[in-house]
Amino acid sequence: MNKKVAFYTLGCKLNFSETSTIARSFEKEDFERVDFTEKADIYVINTCSVTENADKRFKTIVKQAQKGNPDAFVAAVGCYAQLKPEELAAVDGVDLVLGATEKFKITDYLNDLLDSDPERSRRVAQVHSCEIEEADFYVGSYAIGDRTRAFLKVQDGCDYKCTYCTIPLARGISRSDTLDNVLLNAKEIASKDIKEIVLTGVNIGDYGKGEFGNKRHEHTFLDLVKALDQIDGIHRLRISSIEPNLLKNETIDFVAQSNSFVPHFHIPLQSGSDEILKLMRRRYLSNLYVDRVKRIKETMPHACIGVDVIVGFPGETDEHFLETYHFLNELDISYLHVFTYSERDNTLAAEMDQVVPKKVRSKRSKMLRGLSAKKRRAFYESQLGTVRTVLFEGENKSGYIHGFTENYVKVKAPWNPELVNTLHQVELTGIDEDGLVRFEFVSASVSA
Repeated sequence: MNKKVAFYTLGCKLNFSETSTIARSFEKEDFERVDFTEKADIYVINTCSVTENADKRFKTIVKQAQKGNPDAFVAAVGCYAQLKPEELAAVDGVDLVLGATEKFKITDYLNDLLDSDPERSRRVAQVHSCEIEEADFYVGSYAIGDRTRAFLKVQDGCDYKCTYCTIPLARGISRSDTLDNVLLNAKEIASKDIKEIVLTGVNIGDYGKGEFGNKRHEHTFLDLVKALDQIDGIHRLRISSIEPNLLKNETIDFVAQSNSFVPHFHIPLQSGSDEILKLMRRRYLSNLYVDRVKRIKETMPHACIGVDVIVGFPGETDEHFLETYHFLNELDISYLHVFTYSERDNTLAAEMDQVVPKKVRSKRSKMLRGLSAKKRRAFYESQLGTVRTVLFEGENKSGYIHGFTENYVKVKAPWNPELVNTLHQVELTGIDEDGLVRFEFVSASVSA
C-alpha cells in the first residue's frame, strides 16, 4: 500500500507555491497525498518566520499531526527551519528539519530516514540546514490542483537589508527563474484549466537578478510581464506584493492596457513617516509612494490597491503613528494588511532603543485595522453599479459561493457547484451585512 503524505503551509503565497511543488515530488514517488486532517504516514509542515505568531503556531500544528497519527514522521521545512533548525528539532514529535536548499530534496532525506529507522526508534530529529550563503541556486515552483488560481514563483531571496526583516537570512540572495522557464510553467498552468495566475516571490520587482546564477541578467520585471501577457489560455494574471521603488511607471502603464493583467496592486508601505522609513532602511520615502498610487489611479481609476503597514516599530512615537494614520486615511487605497512589529533575532531593529510597549502596539494595530475596514467598504461602495468579471471559487461556505472580481472585490451568492472555476460578467448591486458584495448576472437569468 502506498504511504500517505499530508502538507500544512504557514505564511505567504510563495510558501504555497513551494509546498505544491514539493507535494508533486512525493506523488512522483507514488506517495498518496491526503488532507492534513486525515491520518497520514508523513506530515510535512512548511514554516514561516515573518512574525512571532507563525513560530507559535508550529507547535500546535505538530500536535495536530501527532493526534492524526502518533506514529507518523513529521518533517519541518521552510524559513523557520532555516533560521532556527535546532529549535524546531527540539519540538516533541519532529523527526526531520530541512533548511532553504534542502527542502526540495525532502524525499531523498525522508527515504534515507525511513530506511535507517523505519520504526522511529531513535526519536531524535535529523537536521539538514545549509549556511544561507549556499542558497544561491533557483528552484522554480508553482501551486496548482487545490485552488481556482495558481501561485507561480518567479523570484526568490532578497538583497535588501530592512532592519526588521529575517527573510534575507531565511532565503538568501535575490535570484530569479529564467524567463523561458517561467513561461513554460505558465503554459503548464494554463493547460490545467486554471483561470488565474498570481505571480509571487520574495521581491518580485527585482526579477531578472540572478537569472544566470550570478548578478548578470537579460530580463527585467517589465520584460516578464510583457512576455506573460502574450501566453494563450491565461485569463487573468495578478501581481502579488511589489516594492514601490521597483513598481515602475512603465509597468503600471502596461498593466492598464494589458490583455491579462488585472487592475490590482499590493504595495508595501510599512510606515507613512519618513523618519521611521529611514530607521527601517526602506528604499523610498512617502512621496514616492504617493506618486505610485496617483499613477495607478490616473491610468486605472477602478484599480484596487492593498498596503502592508507595520505598527510599533522601535522609535515610533504617537506623532509618527498618527502621521502614518493620516497619510493612509488621505491616500486613495483599498485595504491594509496590518502587522504588529515583533522582535526577530539577528535583526538590527531588535537591538534598537525606544521599544514601543506591546499594549501600545496592539492599540495602534486595532486603529489601523479599523481604518482598513473603512477603506475596503468605501472601495466596494465605489464599485456598486459597475459591471465586472468574477472568478468563482470552489468552497461551499455556509451555503454560499464566493468569488473575486478582476479588481479584487469579494462577492457572494447562494452555493451553486456549476459556478466553480468559471468566469461571469456581473453587475455589483449591494453590500451584505458581512461586508461582501451581492450582484446580478449580466448575461444570465440567474441572479444573486
